[in-house]
Amino acid sequence: MKKLVVFGGSNSKTSINAQLAEWAGAQVEDAEVKVLDLNDYEMPIYGIDKEMASGIPVQANQFLEDLASADGIIVSFAEHNGNFSAAYKNIFDWASRAERLVYANKPVFVMATSPGPRGGAGVLNIATSSLPYAGANVVGSFSLPSFPSNFDNGISNDELKAQFQEAFSNFTSEIHETSVKA
Repeated sequence: MKKLVVFGGSNSKTSINAQLAEWAGAQVEDAEVKVLDLNDYEMPIYGIDKEMASGIPVQANQFLEDLASADGIIVSFAEHNGNFSAAYKNIFDWASRAERLVYANKPVFVMATSPGPRGGAGVLNIATSSLPYAGANVVGSFSLPSFPSNFDNGISNDELKAQFQEAFSNFTSEIHETSVKA
């Protein structure tokens, strides 16, 4: 059975990105899906002085362990002012101090959504270009525009759903190949 880790890159309890990530994880047949909540990894704002004084917080190492335990990772990033949310960025900053390859060379499917028509396109561009430097094998991406109009317990727009399925098929193929090799 494939092991997936999925999360929304937001600390909102009603995160639309968490909803999208969880739905995507449920699309993988024969998979054990672990849903991460960024609120479980709350730490002080990263700073070298804090690291020198107190070391790496246990939550950063737990985040790394959770990612390393997966055959594949699905992330849907919230876009805050065109970039990652502060909650995700802080977790990433701490984790990367403990292990540069935060994503442990795992297959990663990146997504973003927003209430607006761009669907988090800015943060999605940042994620697809920067995550490989953090050990993410980015095997696909998808942006869902206008979340309230296009998502109702799943992607409700047929054209967007077909685009998702096309992009997502690369991810499912990769995690299948990865688990067969292991």
